[in-house]
Amino acid sequence: MLMQTHEARLDALRQELARRNLDGFVVPISDEHVSEYVGAYAQRMAWLTGFGGSAGTVAVLKDPKNGPGAAIFVDGRYTIQVREQVDGRLYEYKSVPKDSIGAWLAENAGEGARVGYDPWLHTNGWAKSVGAMLAEAGAELVPLADNPVDAVWEDQPEPSPAVATVQDDTLAGRSSAEKRAQVGEWLKAGKLDAAVISALDSVAWLLNIRGADVDHTPVALSYVIAHADGTAELFIAPEKVTPELTRHLGNAVTVRPRSEFEAALGSLSGKRVSVDPNYGVAAIFQALEAAGATPIARQDPTILAKAIKNPVEQQGQRDSQARDGAAVTKFLRWVSVEAPKGGETELSAAAQLLAFREQTGLLKDTSFDTISAAGPHAAIPHYRVDEESNLPIAPGSIFLCDSGGQFPDGTTDITRTVWVGPGEPSQEQKDRFTRVLKGHIAIDTQTFPQGTSGAQLDTLARQFLWMAGVDYAHGTGHGVGSFLAVHEGPQRIAKPRGGQAGTDQELMAGMILSNEPGYYKAGEFGIRIENLVLVEPREIPGGEGEWLGFETLTLVPIDATLVDRDMLSEAELEWWNSYHARVLEVLAPQLEGEDLAWLEAACAPL
Repeated sequence: MLMQTHEARLDALRQELARRNLDGFVVPISDEHVSEYVGAYAQRMAWLTGFGGSAGTVAVLKDPKNGPGAAIFVDGRYTIQVREQVDGRLYEYKSVPKDSIGAWLAENAGEGARVGYDPWLHTNGWAKSVGAMLAEAGAELVPLADNPVDAVWEDQPEPSPAVATVQDDTLAGRSSAEKRAQVGEWLKAGKLDAAVISALDSVAWLLNIRGADVDHTPVALSYVIAHADGTAELFIAPEKVTPELTRHLGNAVTVRPRSEFEAALGSLSGKRVSVDPNYGVAAIFQALEAAGATPIARQDPTILAKAIKNPVEQQGQRDSQARDGAAVTKFLRWVSVEAPKGGETELSAAAQLLAFREQTGLLKDTSFDTISAAGPHAAIPHYRVDEESNLPIAPGSIFLCDSGGQFPDGTTDITRTVWVGPGEPSQEQKDRFTRVLKGHIAIDTQTFPQGTSGAQLDTLARQFLWMAGVDYAHGTGHGVGSFLAVHEGPQRIAKPRGGQAGTDQELMAGMILSNEPGYYKAGEFGIRIENLVLVEPREIPGGEGEWLGFETLTLVPIDATLVDRDMLSEAELEWWNSYHARVLEVLAPQLEGEDLAWLEAACAPL
């Protein structure tokens, strides 16, 4: 009989810890590749607790002494969601970065405690940091050969059996051989013998392959060991390998079963091996050290190269954005007609948007779970609708939709906030929307010298909100992949914070980022305007040095109903009219009838 309640599952895990002579265990949302989105087989924390977010960690003690004896750690995106989904009688709610997992374990586990962790699910830095905190408290962090959750999860899904597919060079823009040669030169320059490539999108980019093993991200579960001579070893389940894939990879890439990866690390004795500290799990470092190899913590050499899109990828992104823009425009017209009648919900809207994207005939997947957010739910930046949370889209309210698609030539991500009639938005709503719009325009139109980081631009997006004494808690922009991860590093636009990845990365021509300032009034409404932009070289007459700016990629009307025209400068009005003229130029040939008429009205000058 399957355990149906989360309390029963927690009890079963505690019994398993007792059998293993463990006093505690740590359960993250993670897989062996430190992926943002993980396969169903790796959703251990969701199975244990009921939490449906994409980031978090649980610490469980075998014998509760004070309180429930377990704690769930999430960041500010999930403060509301975790309380809705996770039983507070079973878990303490903890907020990161304010609350530390290591500190909580050190305080609660007790002297002499043995706290287990799965070294395939945590980075080496995490293991060393938490291990040190426990050691100071007289306790021990213990790497385990297998995961205790797997031992009690009776109906745990198997990893996806989907085959790996080829991303043709006509879409990739560069051959795998070119990319592997570039990595080989990087290894030689650093006096390194090999690099472990463990991030799934890095493997996919390096070998020009794709897959269907993880929701929203077209990757195949696999690892690569890349060598200085430009050869590589791909570790992947044999059932995923097709004759087409074998032909594509050629003789310079050896294909081996994924199960042999750990043993292969053990064969690198005496070698200097690069491992990315953000994506290489503790087990990789431990296996290399045990073999007598020297692991060198360096950023994965594919990450920056992957972020700088080549001309073929750039054009693919333009093409996918134009296609996606037409689908989203059909959706926005549908919202304008159907939502004011009542009867539509967050779920029905998300389903309708998916249907319009599927009509393109090229959609492979959504690029993340659609944020279809009515009224107060729009004030939750990372809201995800389900049957229990589903709200009606009320006439006379704000509706926010953040969504994206995966197409063979590009990855899209767009947010539009619209007014659902009848009636008019309040002056407060128009004020906040217009301030967000002004920040969005400020980012879009800024030129900046080469060497500028995203952190240096972030204030531009917030300045008009700050003048009103308000702000937003998320970053302004993230990198985006080419038919890969919708959240791709290393670049981002965000407040500079110590240790936060990407904020000090200089922006370089060819990088794609989102531009998405917002405003959120808890319990009432939320606003976000998001386009994707491409960093491009800019010629400035009389300028000195190298300069950059943004090409706007996303082309979909922005709702004029929410704009206070009097708050816009002449330059901002010019941006609005120029942007919408471009939207009309690109999308009109793809639309007809009522959709086209709606687009023409939505793109009328302010």
